[in-house]
Amino acid sequence: MSLIEVKNLTKIYHDGEVETPALRGVSLDIEDGEFVAIMGPSGSGKSTLLHILGFLDKHTAGDYRFGGKALADYTEEEVARFRNEEMGFIFQTFNLLRRTNVLENVKLPLLYSGVKPQLWEEKAIAAIKTVGMDHRLNHEPSQLSGGEQQRAAIARAIVNNPKVIFADEPTGNLDSKSGGQVMETIEKLHENGNTIILITHETYTAEYAQRIIRLKDGLIENDERVKQRRHPANHKFIK
Repeated sequence: MSLIEVKNLTKIYHDGEVETPALRGVSLDIEDGEFVAIMGPSGSGKSTLLHILGFLDKHTAGDYRFGGKALADYTEEEVARFRNEEMGFIFQTFNLLRRTNVLENVKLPLLYSGVKPQLWEEKAIAAIKTVGMDHRLNHEPSQLSGGEQQRAAIARAIVNNPKVIFADEPTGNLDSKSGGQVMETIEKLHENGNTIILITHETYTAEYAQRIIRLKDGLIENDERVKQRRHPANHKFIK
């Protein structure tokens, strides 16, 4: 059984009497532990698809199953819990609290979890060490480079040990060197067993994935395995 199963998924946005279809019947399966990149031009529906898969938005029609259970069968409490504990989110704009240091930013998801408060700092520090940012524990975002801010955001995304990580253009605001470091961090998470779903418009970034799905006008244009992936350690290709 796939971790994610999508059949004939559609999403229509309404603005008064105007209907704008974002997804027009998308079907796909994603296995537990897979690293998938979703690509497409602006307006292709890739961010809409990620938001639906991440329980951040609801589809108009079709079927979406996570872990074998239809999204429609989840209660609001279950949706909130799964989003916080089973899913981690990385965004292009980092979304860190400005006047709050790295440690406190990473602790934030734990406030709404079932983790005992006395364990919050230990778990947050462990996540920060995973992304190589333990030397920046007490720094605020304004004291960090763009790449460091994104790695702090990744630490926040993994602090609850989620099953799947959704990354929406995680290198979009970074130079190539910082972007490469962020992708190395994401690949490390994949090697540790996380399912990764990555939205990107950059071919270089997508080549870290095992599989690339290309969207166009709300439909899957192509879905193929990556024959030669970029190796995170030295950016060379591997089969």
